[in-house]
Amino acid sequence: MLIPLRPGELPRLIPAVATGPQFNACTGNPRKVLQRVLISVIGAVITLLISQTLLFSSQFGPVFLVVGVVFALYLLWGPILEAGQKNATLRRYPAAALFEGEIADLYTREIVEERREQANNSGRLELVENRRTWLTLELEDEEGYLGKVRFPFEKKHQQIRAGMVVRVLVLSERNDFSRIGAISDAWLPQLKLWVGEYPFLLRPAFEELCLKRFR
Repeated sequence: MLIPLRPGELPRLIPAVATGPQFNACTGNPRKVLQRVLISVIGAVITLLISQTLLFSSQFGPVFLVVGVVFALYLLWGPILEAGQKNATLRRYPAAALFEGEIADLYTREIVEERREQANNSGRLELVENRRTWLTLELEDEEGYLGKVRFPFEKKHQQIRAGMVVRVLVLSERNDFSRIGAISDAWLPQLKLWVGEYPFLLRPAFEELCLKRFR
């Protein structure tokens, strides 16, 4: 079942500015955080030193001072910028609709998330892979197959079963939704559980809208 959104409803469900959950999702793993710390520290130190050198001898001194402050705050605005870019990928679609269907099938798969070379006990370099189990849900309704939602598998996901009701936001370049462009994170009302790779939606607003439209 597809129920098209009314004008103005998409920005209420997918904000332009990062929410708290979106900020946390874009903060990343420890390695990504370390990269941001290095960029922030190195960039701030270099530009602030340049600004101090040029502060009284050049009109560009204040400019470098501002750039240094921006670098110093990179740990904060980096995830905010990344979340805004992710949100924009869905907000750009001209057509959006609520979807209510069911889980047609689900399966797990091991995905390599990182590869790196590491020295073994004998001093030789060997390739080390960090693998993680992901769960994929295939969605459908009475009209047929819709698409997939996938996300890292956690213990709380063990209770998900085929046939359960699922609600998502569907986005398309076409008003008739003959071709699906993207699918948001998913709400499983029977389990009161949200799943997805990234929290695109303002979840309380989505749940409230579904209660109004799916009766």
